[in-house]
Amino acid sequence: MRLAKLYRYPVKGLSPEPLVVADLPADGYFPCDRLFALENGPSGFDPAAPEHQPKIKFLMLMKNGALAGLATRYDEDSGTLAISKDGREAVRGDLRAPEGRTAIEAFLSNYIGEAELRGPVKLLEAPMGFRFTDSKSGFVSLINLQSVAEIEKAQGARVDPLRFRGNLYIEGAEAWAESAWPGRKLQIGAATLSVLKMTDRCAATGVEPGTGRRDMDVVQTLRTNFDHIDCGVYARVEKGGRVAVGDALTLL
Repeated sequence: MRLAKLYRYPVKGLSPEPLVVADLPADGYFPCDRLFALENGPSGFDPAAPEHQPKIKFLMLMKNGALAGLATRYDEDSGTLAISKDGREAVRGDLRAPEGRTAIEAFLSNYIGEAELRGPVKLLEAPMGFRFTDSKSGFVSLINLQSVAEIEKAQGARVDPLRFRGNLYIEGAEAWAESAWPGRKLQIGAATLSVLKMTDRCAATGVEPGTGRRDMDVVQTLRTNFDHIDCGVYARVEKGGRVAVGDALTLL
């Protein structure tokens, strides 16, 4: 088994960013992952006392599939987020400055449209030690590419692995081998991960990455063909360290 691909998602619900290496912190989150979220009307989130919020309170693919038609890039050094549509940059804003956040919020409000908004779009930044993950266990997510291949066979159509929005994509494992990983430890590069649970899937997987078209029901395909709605696992970083594409993965 080896690490085939690495991705981060700086803004919850927006596009993935491929990486070659990542430094995983012990007892922490995947670097720069779900660092921001787009509040869809008042959510009650308090940065002074952050608590996990249901994803329905934010713009997200399950309800706002058009988000997948946007390409985004976040620059950590400058704090700038750029959003492109149809290959052209539509907006750019410094997320550390009020005017930059306002520009991003205004663009997305107009792009999504009133019918899908419950109130003002507000860009939130996670305070230290917190992230806007779908699950309280969402420190790092892993996807077994062979399991995705089996879903693709059952679906009868191409299933882009990015539909599952994982951080670490693994190749060389048998299909559904990850179902036996919860409670076990994995060595990847210099890091050791403790696998916590399987990842249950929602309607977000039915949205085609890059276009925003809702073109299939992956959840129903899972339920009908495999008697569950899971794909991938969540893990905690037990021992921090660098991981890189091509690293071997060992089940300890």
